[in-house]
Amino acid sequence: MSAITNALLAVIEWIYTIVRNHGWSIVIFTILIRLVLVPLDVQSRKGMRKMQKIQPQLNALQKKYANDRAKLQQKQSELMRKERYSPMSGCLPMLIQMPILFAMFGAMRAVANEKIVEQVFTFLQGETPVYESWLWVKNIFMADSFFASVAPDPRTIQMITNDVWQKVFATLQPGQVEMIVQNIQQKVPEFAGVLDFTTKEALQTSLPGILTAMQAMPSYMAQIQPLPGWANMNFFLFTLTVYKHFNGLLILPVAAGLSQLVMTKVNPQMSGQAQVPATQGASGAQAPGMGNFMKYFFPLFSVYICLTSNAGFALYWVVSNLIATGMTFLINLYFDRKEQQAEGVIHQEGTVK
Repeated sequence: MSAITNALLAVIEWIYTIVRNHGWSIVIFTILIRLVLVPLDVQSRKGMRKMQKIQPQLNALQKKYANDRAKLQQKQSELMRKERYSPMSGCLPMLIQMPILFAMFGAMRAVANEKIVEQVFTFLQGETPVYESWLWVKNIFMADSFFASVAPDPRTIQMITNDVWQKVFATLQPGQVEMIVQNIQQKVPEFAGVLDFTTKEALQTSLPGILTAMQAMPSYMAQIQPLPGWANMNFFLFTLTVYKHFNGLLILPVAAGLSQLVMTKVNPQMSGQAQVPATQGASGAQAPGMGNFMKYFFPLFSVYICLTSNAGFALYWVVSNLIATGMTFLINLYFDRKEQQAEGVIHQEGTVK
């Protein structure tokens, strides 16, 4: 994992030692992250408002120097220097947030993979795991969806890499390992009796016996049982299954899409709709169309990501969007009042004169 991912994971785990729930740990962590980014958000909104103020002048320059691109760029640069505006001021928060988003995805995937392997070993010991829930989500480490079972399904288990298996396996007591091996041998007579996760090849040797043994356990199979008639349904490019013991109500993926849509309304730079100095040529003409595409692409993309990721990451995405939207509203309100106060002062001075 990257240094950023490790740092975020360390903070989340520290919060977890206090609240003892990963769901609420993620909520608190997200609030802290958004508070840290407040100065950048303020600077971004300040830059965007200044851009809106000088946009009529930029449009006038574009008309005046429509046939002289070099002159247009020169005059635009002079205007922006005069107004102390930097085109990067509106993009800086997003440029910082994107690495955090990717690192958070990696951090939550790392936590989820370890917890899923722990749940697998619990099943293999003949016990049923106690899942860590959050509100309506039964297992925070699986997706919040009707299309995800509360227990990790075989496809999810197969996607976990050998280093995660080895890390969790190393925490087991000798008696636990012996019980796991015995239970696998009872279900799978051809099992060699040795579990090895030190390499990818070793994992591929051990994994078939693990999955076969689990699929012979009624307690496990009951938790990944699809609803009759709702298994492997084809929808365009997707194959979906509705589970009898589904993990969530699909609230977080839908909320991610809706909150992303609202955020692109109040934060145009998030969808590429923020007005920037345009120069003559095809790129300037394509900007509105690209902005409209991104406005709807991000919400749909966020639904897909949260639908296929664990609920912990989806929770981070939703809470981050909601806080960012609320902060934008408050920051805009702050600047509106400052401008109204400034206009009032100017008006009073003019009256006195």
